[in-house]
Formats: sequence, C-alpha cells, structure tokens
Amino acid sequence: MGTRITPKKSKQPVKKNTSSIGSKISRFLLKVLLWFFGLSLFFVVFFKFVPVPFTPLMVIRVIENKVAGKEVFFSHDWEPIENISMNLQKAVIASEDGTFLTHNGFDFVAMQKAYKSNERGRRIKGGSTISQQTAKNVFLWQGRSYLRKGLEAYFTVLIELIWGKERIMEVYLNSIEMGNGVYGAQAAAEHWYRKGASSMTPKQAAGIAAILPNPRKYSATSSSTYINNRKAKIVRIMRTVGKVNYPK
Repeated sequence: MGTRITPKKSKQPVKKNTSSIGSKISRFLLKVLLWFFGLSLFFVVFFKFVPVPFTPLMVIRVIENKVAGKEVFFSHDWEPIENISMNLQKAVIASEDGTFLTHNGFDFVAMQKAYKSNERGRRIKGGSTISQQTAKNVFLWQGRSYLRKGLEAYFTVLIELIWGKERIMEVYLNSIEMGNGVYGAQAAAEHWYRKGASSMTPKQAAGIAAILPNPRKYSATSSSTYINNRKAKIVRIMRTVGKVNYPK
C-alpha cells in the first residue's frame, strides 16, 4: 500500500491589522489633546488668582548666561496692580497696544499693517497686543514658528475670557523683561530709578516702556537719542489715553 504524501501548506504572511494600529494612534492623540486642554485650562485658571513665579523666558535667560559664562543676574518682585503706577500702565498702552482696553485679544488692523510693512522689507513692531505678549511670556517659548503662533492665539483667547483686562495687565507688568535680568515693574523701578513701582512719574514710566522692544540693548536712563525720542513720543500719547477703566 503506497504512502500518501500530503502537500505542505505554504505559510501565508500574517497581515497586520492596520485599522487597529490607526485606532490606537487616534486614541493616543486624543488623550494627548485632552491632557493638553485640561492642563492649559487648569494653569490659566490657577494664574488668575496666583502670582506667576517665573516664565519660560526667565529660565532661558539664566541658561543663556550660564552657557556664555556671564554673571547671572535675576530680579523679579511681584506687585499687585494697585501698587503699580498708573503712569506705567498708560505708558505700555501708549507704546505697545493702543486698543488694549477695547479689543478682544487681537488687533487685526495692526497685524495687517505689520504684514504689509514686512512685505515691503520694512521693520516695525509685529502687531502683537499686550494680551498676546502676556500669553507668550507666561505659557510659551520665544520664536516665530506656526505652532507657537497658533498656541499663542489659543492662550490669548483663554486669558481674555478667564482673566479679563485688569488681570492681563497685572501679569504683563509683573512678568515682562524690563532690563538685563530685570523682570516686572517693581524690579524695573528699583533697577532704573531706585524707587518703587507705585511712584513713577510719566517720564520715568515712558522710559521703561520705550526700551521694551529690546530691554537688554537699550537703557531707560542715560538713554540714546533714539530712546529719548521714543520717551517723548510715548509721553505725548499718554496724555491722550485718558483714564484707564478696566472692563469688569
């Protein structure tokens, strides 16, 4: 009786379930987004009531100085907005964001002017509002990528909705760079004028506002002709700002 030979079955390649992999990736990305939205909302609400202890830029500046072998100087003192001179509040509105009290976080007219000017190769300030600058300083890093600009817009909307104008101004004046290693109105007033933030004159406030585009390059005292001209212009505009009434 002959032996029956059964042909071997050829091994078929195991097909990966691509739909399963895709769904896992989708679930992972969804979790990341939910965590991001949850954490970002938490910190925006948290900093509505709690002083911002430091910003990403403060950390970056310390690292830059360390790497360069320079002396690390850091001065930052939080002051409630009622202890910050109204002159400084008017000065930054006059120099940085003339429509701060009325816009919803974005000045589209200024942005359009900046875009057209940049197309012609001219350099002016980029059209960012105080709200946008605050969102960037507190929650993000420096740079011009589309990702950072998108996140800046997201955080700007959040702080406009949750903080309101007065809190945005308070955080802005306590967080921005106002000199080399100098952050916030109180530290700046002491550094430049040897006085407190509550007692700055219009000219002194204009001096700090004038150097904000590049506070490590320019000086608020013993200033260059360029900064002195900026001071004078800011003082003139401050007179037109009128009384600052923050929307409730």
